[in-house]
Amino acid sequence: MGSEKILFVDDEPAALDGYRRLLHRAFEVETAVGGAEGLAKIAASGPYAVVVSDMRMPEMDGAEFLAMVHNVANNTVRMAITGYADLETAGRAVNEGRIFRFLTKPCQKETLTASLKAALEQHRLINAEKELLEKTLSGSIHVLTSMLGLVNPAAFSRTPGIQRCVAHLVKKLELTQTWRFDVAASLALLGCVTLDTDLIEAFFAGQNLSPEDQKRFDSHPEVAAGLLANIPRMEEVSWMIANQQSLVADLHETVPRQPRDIILGASILSVSVAYDRLICQSCTHESAVHQLRLKKQFYDEAVVDLIEQMKATQETLEIRTCPISDLRPGMVLREEVRTHGGLLVVAKGQEISSALLLRLWNFYERKQISGSVLVLMPVHSAVSV
Repeated sequence: MGSEKILFVDDEPAALDGYRRLLHRAFEVETAVGGAEGLAKIAASGPYAVVVSDMRMPEMDGAEFLAMVHNVANNTVRMAITGYADLETAGRAVNEGRIFRFLTKPCQKETLTASLKAALEQHRLINAEKELLEKTLSGSIHVLTSMLGLVNPAAFSRTPGIQRCVAHLVKKLELTQTWRFDVAASLALLGCVTLDTDLIEAFFAGQNLSPEDQKRFDSHPEVAAGLLANIPRMEEVSWMIANQQSLVADLHETVPRQPRDIILGASILSVSVAYDRLICQSCTHESAVHQLRLKKQFYDEAVVDLIEQMKATQETLEIRTCPISDLRPGMVLREEVRTHGGLLVVAKGQEISSALLLRLWNFYERKQISGSVLVLMPVHSAVSV
């Protein structure tokens, strides 16, 4: 029942004691004296499935408190209870706090119990819908990026490396709602679909770009954000992608106010893309981390510290020559694959997926590519050739 905790907030300790005695057998009830203590408890012990607040409280009334609860925990179902017939306060609670139900004192046990059960059911529905939307959206994005990877391999060949970095950092930082960062990693280079293949390859190879080409490449985050602007629930993802090239100081001081984890997400993207680019240029792990540390104005030092801890994972991999017939999902190409006529089939660094494996096999069967490629694979799954 830990995920269905109910918080009662009132300025009268005696009233809170009464709620505990009345409801402790049927619900997991916690209490807080006043709005300030209620917000502190939400921050320290939340999230709560339901928050029930008295309306008439000194310093912070119920309407103000419930509005703040909506801002910091909008999945929490909010209820109001009062012993005064105050239509103005009730109206504010409904409009600002977006409450689920308004009860009056004295409230019979049966009425209160029924209302709390309804609120818990509402909370379950909210979370079920949220989970479904997030999984559907995340799955759709992954299908989209897989297809774009086949159409524009130069632009999306770096995505698996960026995703691995982001997943590592999100886990280390213990961030929540991880789907947002996973999708941001998948779409970090979405804006590159508007760029020439040669420009993309030159950038990731570390070549010096002309001022015009550099300007075109630097515009890709804003292009991606524009493409994502009209997709529901993608606002935070879009913001992280749009600000992935921002200076560290700008992220924390001059950009519009964003939640801390979303600001951190932009830094995570910035470091992950830069690290993957250096690895693409055959830098060692140590050299890549060192170069990131030299540019403190661009890359968050705390995030770079965590990237350094990825070394242990890399040391379990090795480069092997692998026949096309023995390729498996999860292997990473260590060379670009081109047709005998020079057409780019798959860019270096792309992780083998089922769709990509089928693409390579089709080209191989038509005798348009050679029969083996260099891949990076886990040592324990190395294929005998």
